[in-house]
Parts: sequence; structure tokens; C-alpha cells
Amino acid sequence: MSGHLIAGLSLATTWLSGSAWRRADSQAERHHDVELYVELARRAEQACLHFVFRPDTVFLDPLSQAQGPGTSGLDPTLLLTCVARATRHIGLVTTLSTSFQEPFHIARSLESLQIISGGRAAWNLVTGLEGQHNFGHRPFLEASGRYRQAEESLRVVQALLRSYPAEALRLDRESGQYADVQAIRPIDHQGPHFQVQGPLTLAAGRFGPLPVFQAGASADGRAFAARHADAVFAATPTVEAACELRQALRQAAAQFGRPQRDIRVLPGLSLYLAHTRDEAQALFEQSHAHLGRAQRLAKLAATLGIAVEGLPTDRRLGPDDFPAPAQAVRSRTHAELLRRRIASDRPTLDALLSSPEVVSSAHWQVVGTPDDAVEQILAWQVAGAIDGVIALPGGSLGSLGLFIDEVVPALQRAGSLRTAFAKGGLMAQLQAA
Repeated sequence: MSGHLIAGLSLATTWLSGSAWRRADSQAERHHDVELYVELARRAEQACLHFVFRPDTVFLDPLSQAQGPGTSGLDPTLLLTCVARATRHIGLVTTLSTSFQEPFHIARSLESLQIISGGRAAWNLVTGLEGQHNFGHRPFLEASGRYRQAEESLRVVQALLRSYPAEALRLDRESGQYADVQAIRPIDHQGPHFQVQGPLTLAAGRFGPLPVFQAGASADGRAFAARHADAVFAATPTVEAACELRQALRQAAAQFGRPQRDIRVLPGLSLYLAHTRDEAQALFEQSHAHLGRAQRLAKLAATLGIAVEGLPTDRRLGPDDFPAPAQAVRSRTHAELLRRRIASDRPTLDALLSSPEVVSSAHWQVVGTPDDAVEQILAWQVAGAIDGVIALPGGSLGSLGLFIDEVVPALQRAGSLRTAFAKGGLMAQLQAA
């Protein structure tokens, strides 16, 4: 084991998921309160975490609001702009979709956040899984097409960020020259998905390259990440899945001429933490008590894209019990991860319906004490499975507190996490790990 891990904290309200918002201490009333996220970001900064991370969705199922906050939430870039003004060092990873947002808007929003934060911004680039009905100006492409669109969007964004370089500013009061207009160039992009003239409306690049985060683990997503991503927000429910993904991404990055260490695998770590394992298990079960058997079966069917009626309950299940999808699945990544879990564990139906991939997410999950979390993180680091983690606290804000107050200091004492910020913006922080 060598080097420091990279550590981030998700500001998505994962601690309100399921039935957890009903707890008296959930602070569900502050779901849209900017000051709550500022407080959490400040705590993460005091702990020397590398960044806070805000996922996003542009789709809301009205029925979901009957039992919880679902996918409702503040705009991530506006939220992190507020956080930027209240912090000094911690990175700010915002989410913008290449399927639903224009490259010019993306470039201007990212560079604005970069300037406001003093170089601490990063782009979590997503293609989007849902929400197309809220954006009717262009067709919603199939998965491979969305990645081709994302490739073009990224090229346009990067060209826009170069179109008005910070070095063009002269501010020569004596001569009256504000900027060197010869250095400011339209990009005149004409592509299959976007037509953008440019240049950007503000000087960019003062803080160096802006990190790109990416989350897709499908074949298309991996290829995109290997070419472009500085960090991969990965769903890896097992250490074997994490090792396989990290090795595959590093090998693919090398094939594209990139140094292998330039791509960093940061699995989401779903945490249900308490002072005892029994308390943690109770927290997990309470958070998912709203899911009856029928709902779990429906989620299993939707994840795999097949009918699940008639599955045997008296034996372990294997791949032969789950044919190829009969309908489109919401996420190819999650479907593949669940199928891998079935092949490796051969669970009973009851065990499958209680698995994280069905009741919560396909992320790596720890239900236990802070010591349990530390032990697993160190084991995954030793196994070469991770370059860091993005914490997704579940069940209660107390779980988040235990991560920051107990897990992080223990990892720092073990030499796996840093105890001070490196110089420079977020890209420099990532490169220093």
C-alpha cells in the first residue's frame, strides 16, 4: 500500500433515502436549505477531504413525492456556487448533462464556478438516463449515441474554454488596451449534434485544466472514461468488481496514450454507520422498511428488464434463472452488476430481494461501525481496487458524522488519507494524491 487515497463526500441527500427522512433527526425540512450543505462542506473541508460532490437528475416522478424527497433537489452548480463562497480549499464537483445542456452553457457555468471558487471546480459529465421529456429540442439518443454526443460536447466545451484565454487580458490602462483581440477566437464548430460559434464570454484557463469526472461503467462508458476522465465515480459492489474495473480502465487509458495513474477510480461507498453493528443493521432495515416484497420484485424486474414472476423460492438462483432482457433497462451498468452478483453469490430469492442492488443501490456498501468501514477501505486499497472513495452516507446524518469524525481520522492515522491540503486547485489536489 502506498500513497494517499482521494476522498470525497456526496452532498446528495442519501441520508433521506427510503424511510430515513421520517427520523426525528433527519433534518428533512432543510432539504432545500443552502446553509445545510454549506455546513456539511465546511465539515468536509476541516477533515481535509478533497472535494464535495453533487449528483443531479432532471426527472421527477410525482408519485415518488408521496413517500420521500425522491429526486427533487437544488440545481447543483448554483448550490456549489454558494458553497464556494463559504469555503476556501475543498473541491466542488458539479454535474452537467451533455444530453440536456448546450456546450456553451456548460462551458460558461463551469468556468464561472472555477473563477468564483479560485480553481476548485470539476465537471461530473453525465449523458443522462431520464428526463428527456423535459427537453424536447432534440431526440434522446440510445446509449451509444449519447456517448458520441458526449464526445462532441466535451470537445466543444474544451474548445470554448480555450477560445478566450486568460492570457488575452491586458488591462493596459495607459494604452487603453483591455484585451488582445487576436488571441480571442471563435471556434466555429459544426458537428452532427452541435453548432457553436463562440468564443466564450469570459476569460478562461487561469487555473489550468478543469477535472472531468465520469460515472458510466458500460462498454461505451468505460471507453469514454479511458479517453477523457480524470476520475471515475464507480458503482462497484464487490472488491473483485472494483479491481476488474480499475485494471480495465488503466489498461484502456494506456492504449489511448494516457499515463495509467491519470485515471482514478473512486467508488461510491454507501455507509450505514452506527456505534454497534446491531444499531447499524437496524438503521439499514428502518431505511428500507417502506419496500414490501411486491415493490422489491418490481424493482428487480425493472433493473434486469425481465419478468420475475415464478422464480423458485426453495433453492439458490443462478444465471440460467434470468434470461436476456425482454425490454430496455434503465441502466445497463446496474443490470450488469446485479447479474454479476447473481452469478458469483447464487443467492436465494429472499437474499436477492434484500441485496443492496435491489433495495438501495449497486454501490459498495458498509453496514456496521466506523471500524468496519476503515477495515474495508484499507483492505480495498491494499487489493489495488481503488484510488479513493466518494462517501454516500445513508440512514441518518449521524452516519455522515461518523464518517467525517471517526472514519476519516482513522484513515489519516493509518497514512491512507492526507492531513493537509496541497497547493493549487482541485486538479493539483488530485494529482498530488
